[in-house]
Amino acid sequence: MDGIAIELPLFLLATFAGAFVAGLSGFAFGLVAASLWLYVLTPLQSASLIVGFGLLVQGYSVWKLRSALDWHRLWPFIVGAIIGVPAGVSLLTWADPKSVRIAVGAILIAYSLYAFFRPQLKLAAAMPPTADMTVGFVNGLLGGLTGLAGIVVTIWCNLRGLPRDAQRATFQPVAVVVFAMAAFWLGAKGSLTSDTAKLFALGLPFLFAGTWLGLKLFGRIDEATFRKIVLALLFVSGVALLF
Repeated sequence: MDGIAIELPLFLLATFAGAFVAGLSGFAFGLVAASLWLYVLTPLQSASLIVGFGLLVQGYSVWKLRSALDWHRLWPFIVGAIIGVPAGVSLLTWADPKSVRIAVGAILIAYSLYAFFRPQLKLAAAMPPTADMTVGFVNGLLGGLTGLAGIVVTIWCNLRGLPRDAQRATFQPVAVVVFAMAAFWLGAKGSLTSDTAKLFALGLPFLFAGTWLGLKLFGRIDEATFRKIVLALLFVSGVALLF
C-alpha cells in the first residue's frame, strides 16, 4: 500500500467483512476479503494474508464448535487433504490458474443452483472412509491450486444433508489443515515480508471482531437458513471465480 488515506481503511473493512462471513457460514473468508484487498495489495500479499487470517478464523471457529467434532468422521478428510495439498501446489508449475478458476467457478454455480431448486436430492449421511478420503484429497488439491480451503468438503457435507453443526465441524477442521500446510509452503518459499506482517498485525482486531459477530449470528439461525446461506455463498464464490 502506497498510502493510507483510503487503502488502510479499505483493507481493514475487507478483513472485518471476510471474517464476519466466515464466522457466519464457516468459509468464504478469502473470497470476500480478496475482492477488496486486491485493489490495494499485491497478489502475493493477498494470498499470504488469506492463509494467515484464514488459519486463525477457522481455528477459532473450530474451537467454538469443539463439542461437535467427530474425529471418526474427520480423519479420512484430513488424510486426503494432507496428500492433496502438495499435489495441488505442484500442479501450479504447469496448470493455467485462470482455466482452473473458471472451471471451479462453473462447477460451484451449477451445483448451488441445482441444490437450491432440487433440495430433495441427498446422499447417504454415512459414507465409506474411502469416499470421504477421496473428497478430502480433491479438496486439498483445489486448496493448493486456488486457496479455496474447504469448498469441496462443504459441498459434500451439504449433499449428505448433515446438520449445520456437523457440517461446520467437518469442513472447518479440514480447512485448518489446508491453511496450515499452505502457510508452511509459503514460509518455505520465503514469501512472507515485513510489510505483510505489519498488515497482519493491524488486521487482527478487525478479524476477531468480525469472526465473533458472525459466530453470534450463526447461533441464531436455523438449519434451513444456514443451508440457504451456504448455497448463496457457493454461488457468489463461483461467480467471483469467473472474473
